[in-house]
Amino acid sequence: MKKAIFSTEINLLRSTMQRLLRRSAHTNITKILRKTHQADVAQIMRNLNQYDQNTIFSLCPTALHKARLLEELDEALIEKVLENESSKTISKIFRYLDTNDQATIISMFSEDKQNEILKIIEVDDKEEVEEIMSYPDDSAGSIMTKETFTLDQNTSVKDSIKKLQSFPENDKIFYLYVLDKKEKLVGVVSLRTLVTSKNSKKLKDIMIKDIQAATTDTDQEEVAKKVAQYNYLALPVVNRQNRFLGIVTIDDVVDIIREEASEDFLQMAGVGKDREILLKSPFENAQSRAPWILASLIGGICAAAIISYFNNLLEQIIVLAAFIPVIIGIGGNVGTQSSTIVVRGLATGRVDVTNTFPLIFKEVIVGSLLGATYGLLVGLASEYITGTSMNNLGLVIGLSIFCSMTIATAVGASVPIILKKLNFDPAISTGPFVTTAIDIIGVALYFLIASTILIN
Repeated sequence: MKKAIFSTEINLLRSTMQRLLRRSAHTNITKILRKTHQADVAQIMRNLNQYDQNTIFSLCPTALHKARLLEELDEALIEKVLENESSKTISKIFRYLDTNDQATIISMFSEDKQNEILKIIEVDDKEEVEEIMSYPDDSAGSIMTKETFTLDQNTSVKDSIKKLQSFPENDKIFYLYVLDKKEKLVGVVSLRTLVTSKNSKKLKDIMIKDIQAATTDTDQEEVAKKVAQYNYLALPVVNRQNRFLGIVTIDDVVDIIREEASEDFLQMAGVGKDREILLKSPFENAQSRAPWILASLIGGICAAAIISYFNNLLEQIIVLAAFIPVIIGIGGNVGTQSSTIVVRGLATGRVDVTNTFPLIFKEVIVGSLLGATYGLLVGLASEYITGTSMNNLGLVIGLSIFCSMTIATAVGASVPIILKKLNFDPAISTGPFVTTAIDIIGVALYFLIASTILIN
């Protein structure tokens, strides 16, 4: 078994591989590929240009090696290394991939190439791949694997162990799934329970009947939550009639958690939801980020319009302009903190949308405490900061910061919850949406407070 290597060795291997690629030392590269774990090869490939990526993939010694490498690559890289491969070559690689991985890869191609590949692969695999491809994206059905192990509930422990031993190549056997005569899932038996039970007992006598399962249309994020909650190595997938269809394994769940977290963070930062954004061209990158920047731009124009409305006030008291960045920055910061906490709570299931008032109220209290602290601090220091002596200037600044931070926490905490209740992804509320809203509210409050206290 190949061993994973440390980051220092990765860097050394990367520089060695780049040097060999420049020299076209293909024989030496193949020797390195034979000895290196595919996960490490995948990490190296991410930092190479497309030509070198294709070269490394083509130099993989066997179809099995290529299959194991594909399992480690990002989707964008898989598309690149397979785009020039023939359908016949791809079908050879597919012999060593699970049906869910086959379905994911085939979905990346054009419809013509999909049909071409499906014609070549084995009949049994074709039926299973087409079934998986028929389910919605990011659903349990689309990520489940069909390579599993099931037995009838009346099978004895002794016979079950014998049948298990007859399939040594199946590496997806985490549990034994017990079915009735109609192929409905009625129980689950762990391998530990199986080998420690008496040979004469039947599976229905030792199985766990209280089963946690997903249906084919269950969202993959819900699948990940269920696996994390119950500490499963795999989760069974059934249809609406409770017929057993397949399993979602722990390695797929890890990928789901990473993908969903990446999507949430990218959306919260306002750069779209494309998980492969780092691998996109500058034009594609800019294209995905443009709509979010437009949202910020509109918010900035609104804030500028508010400032222009109070232009006479600014001309009379020019020192007010010095604190606009403070009001905007501190409100946006605390609002983003609140929304991030809530979005993460919703993602992990720690925040329940049915009873959210206490959470919002708690965040408002936090905002009030922070607002009072920093409002008092900046308000008292306002004369020293500007070098201007003016009655009630510190009161205006302090009160504006207090109001801005209090409202910011309320907006930051409530908007993700509202979107969740409306069945929208709460992550899209963070970043541009929340900060822009808070900027507009903060500036408007600042000038309203200033005009009320300093002019009247």
